[in-house]
Amino acid sequence: MRRSSSTSRSSCRQSIQPLRVQDTNKIGLHTPQPQDRTGFGKLSVGKHAPGTLERKSSFFGKRTSGPGSLRNSQYGGFGSVEKIKEPRPLHDKAFIQQCIRQLCDFLLTYGYGPTVSMKSLQTPSVKDFLKIFSFVYGFFCHSYELPSSKFEEEIPRIFKELGYPFPLTKSSMYTVGAPHTWPQIVASLVWLIDCFKLYSALKENPPSFDEGQTLGGETEDEIVHNKPFLDYVIKCYDHFMRGGDTFEEFDAEIQSKQKDLFKIDENRINAQEAEEKRLNEEIARREKERESEPDRLVTLRKLKSSLQADSQKYDAYMATLESHSSSITQKSKGITDMLEAAAMETEALKQENTRLGHICDNQKYSVADIQRLNSEREELQQAVNKETKKLEAEQHQLWNEELKYAKGKEAIETQLEDYHKLARKLKLIPISTENSGVIDFEIKFNPDAGQNCLVKYKTQIQTPLIHLTNKTNEEIANATKKKIALEDTLEQVNTMEADRNNSVKMLSEEAQKLEEIVQQKIKEAAEEEEKGVKEMELLEKHKFLLESGVNEGVSEAMKELQEIRCRYQVVTQITSEESRKVVENLQHILELISTHVESVEKYLAEQNDKIDREFDEFMSEDPLATLREIRDSYKMKLDTLNTSDN
Repeated sequence: MRRSSSTSRSSCRQSIQPLRVQDTNKIGLHTPQPQDRTGFGKLSVGKHAPGTLERKSSFFGKRTSGPGSLRNSQYGGFGSVEKIKEPRPLHDKAFIQQCIRQLCDFLLTYGYGPTVSMKSLQTPSVKDFLKIFSFVYGFFCHSYELPSSKFEEEIPRIFKELGYPFPLTKSSMYTVGAPHTWPQIVASLVWLIDCFKLYSALKENPPSFDEGQTLGGETEDEIVHNKPFLDYVIKCYDHFMRGGDTFEEFDAEIQSKQKDLFKIDENRINAQEAEEKRLNEEIARREKERESEPDRLVTLRKLKSSLQADSQKYDAYMATLESHSSSITQKSKGITDMLEAAAMETEALKQENTRLGHICDNQKYSVADIQRLNSEREELQQAVNKETKKLEAEQHQLWNEELKYAKGKEAIETQLEDYHKLARKLKLIPISTENSGVIDFEIKFNPDAGQNCLVKYKTQIQTPLIHLTNKTNEEIANATKKKIALEDTLEQVNTMEADRNNSVKMLSEEAQKLEEIVQQKIKEAAEEEEKGVKEMELLEKHKFLLESGVNEGVSEAMKELQEIRCRYQVVTQITSEESRKVVENLQHILELISTHVESVEKYLAEQNDKIDREFDEFMSEDPLATLREIRDSYKMKLDTLNTSDN
């Protein structure tokens, strides 16, 4: 395994430049170091200076850098850990929706078992989150199974071991779907997915720098050194330690060497960059098309339902065709029977004609008499047919007239029925209803009375209906005005209520943040106490070792015991003093928090009292008083107009 590759993986820095040590003269960027470290086992418990960054203390002491001196080496800042500021816009809803879409696409692409969609991933439950995490982490560790208990400790530990740069708290594991927690969780899942994709890409397409390529370097203990790169790092570090901040010439030199060494084609790189740009534009265009077009799954489901409905209709149509075929078969059978009966009847008629021909041959009438009788019979038959046609025409005309009469009567009765239904809804009939005004609006249809049976109702009903319509329109206009005024008042009240709710929400969030700070301080105090206990255990072990060397000499053992007791007293005194300081600091912090909480509660109580007073004042004022005054004035004007008309 290469040394360079191992160090690059273990380092969290994105740049190859050396780590700079901050100026210790600045306030809040370092932890003060104790000056006296001569005491055996002396605890180093210092208070952090106020600031936004936290660092561990250096194992090699402080080194200052000035304009006339060389800069500190990166080993002078060994063990420094800074809180990284969150660069991702977790408060941007568009960014969160993009992360949710990436997570949904990944789960659907790699065959996630349960049904998942954009809607279900907006506020998932803890159970759904645990299933999704187990599925994604299973690509890294195939035999991984999430424990049934203490998952709130297991998941942050896994992210920390994988190198996730931002901490996940235990409390966030209990409220995964909350609006203030879910953005951090979904961003961590997307980071885990990106790690898997990068791992897969490196596994499928390994880098061009294979294990056997020494690049003219030297091999020592099976470790390959890249000499040009090491020379470049040495020059940059030397330039940096001498106060330089720019490395363009070194970058250009190593870049030219790498190009010559690997025979890089500039035209090919430019073509690949153009291709990458084109592919990015294509991806953006496809994303826009995907956002603009409806959900394809919903469309396919609708198509499936429509096809199922068409299939059901086709089955019903086939059933009707089968029933129709059976009925046609029965009709065909009946027609066959009728044909057989007709054939038998034809045979009987032939026999009858033969019998009649025999009778005709043997009768006493002459042929002229028979012809005369036949002609008379034909004339009579023609007269009968003519009269029959006239009768059928008269019956057909009578039938048409009856149909016209029935249709007209049915239309009039339908209109009257609709009119009576509407009149009953409007409380116009019967006469005893409130809107009838002692006027009979009911229309009684009597066809036997003649054509003018409905004319009398026109003068009886039309004028009262017009008057009632005008009156109703005026009432509707007045009610609409009142409704608009009341809606404006309601909107103002809702706006005030929303403002109060926002202020209460902000105060509750501040109280939650303060509670988290208190928990953090308590945790730090517990850690300091645990360190003190461990130091005491070390002292006890050392004391035991000293007592075991009594065989070397009683006098020497007594002296060493006396020295150990003195050191133990010093350590005990320092530990008790520092514990007292920690307790005092915690008490002071708790007092400040309690005071702040009391002030917040007092402020909230005052705000509630103020809101109650304003609400009582608002409710004491009658919002309909002005409307009543306007109504009374309109009534007075209407009365004056009516009296003037009379």
